[in-house]
Amino acid sequence: MKKLLAALVLATALAGPLSGCSEESAAKPVPITMTEEAVGHYCQMDVIDHAGPKAQIHLAGMEKPLWFSQVSDAVAYLHDPEREAEVRAVYVTDMAKAPSWGDPGADNWTDADSAVFVIDSRQSGGMGTPEAIPFAEKPDAEAFVREKGGRIVTLTEIPEAYVRSARDASATEDAGAGAEPAGM
Repeated sequence: MKKLLAALVLATALAGPLSGCSEESAAKPVPITMTEEAVGHYCQMDVIDHAGPKAQIHLAGMEKPLWFSQVSDAVAYLHDPEREAEVRAVYVTDMAKAPSWGDPGADNWTDADSAVFVIDSRQSGGMGTPEAIPFAEKPDAEAFVREKGGRIVTLTEIPEAYVRSARDASATEDAGAGAEPAGM
């Protein structure tokens, strides 16, 4: 009986650290501060050099997130049927906290799953293409719509065609990369 009890105690002691690792690896990654080292997943350009909202996608097994120069590109990535990696977290710029359209901020991230997005507005994205403009709070998105038009949707309601056309246009048009979008 003492051997059985000792075996149970040992098994419990060994299982504790293992279950802690499992819980640790299952924890949702936190957003990372955008720095000059952040390079766009599709365009391979410095993310910080582009106006408008940004996105970061954290994947299982990767230490650093994928960066996106515009939110529409990140949504296109999420829609990609060839994507195999498990998405652990998606963060987008809360444009209500952005100092300006040209300076969206390095740390004002919000969880894309709980954010609302304005699409079909008169405000073009950082690459001069249609953008899904994120806000942490719906009243901020409503104020933006009053000024710039558009409609409010959730992440899952952004049509694939909306982001595919934006990504395809930004991949084939270099002229929009340096253009200044309309002021915010």
